[in-house]
Amino acid sequence: MRYAALNQGADGLSTYGEFRPKGELPDPATEHRYGDEQLYALALFIYSLKPPANPNRFDALAARGQKVFAQEGCAGCHTPPLYTNNHLSPVDGFKVPDEHRQKYDILPVSVGTDSNLALKSRRGTGYYKVPSLKGVWYRGPFEHNGSVATLEDWFDSRRLSESYVPTGFRRHGAKTQAVKGHPFGLDLSQADRQALIAFLKTL
Repeated sequence: MRYAALNQGADGLSTYGEFRPKGELPDPATEHRYGDEQLYALALFIYSLKPPANPNRFDALAARGQKVFAQEGCAGCHTPPLYTNNHLSPVDGFKVPDEHRQKYDILPVSVGTDSNLALKSRRGTGYYKVPSLKGVWYRGPFEHNGSVATLEDWFDSRRLSESYVPTGFRRHGAKTQAVKGHPFGLDLSQADRQALIAFLKTL
């Protein structure tokens, strides 16, 4: 409900000076946001939707991957059973206001992923929220701008190099670009990496 109301009320933020990518702004005298009853009905409908059945079975390889998940400390941020701690991670270049530390659950470190959407967009807050890994098997592409197509690519240490060819989104005109940040799991052995990915795909 809050998200729908926020987006409906944020139309004015899509204007950059005199430029607006598409269409005219709604007339506030004639167009209003959805009512609470409508938004509540929308929320109930969304809650009623069922995710697709997971085709990935929890086998011996996934069981080994679950142990890797525990040994690497992944549950510190991606805490079962929701596989998120729902904390905020400040992006590089953002100074956390003192009053935020008392109001919000904020991690003490940044994971170093691309900060542009959090700092340079009209809706940026300076934070990214720790995502849930539930259903991560069908939610690609990954990273904030969809620059990584698969989990296998996400755990490929070559993505940190400026010579990396992203398997997902690339900046306009760029042939290569590094996909930096979240270094966790990049130094695993190939066998442990495969096991971890097999486990993640069962969530």
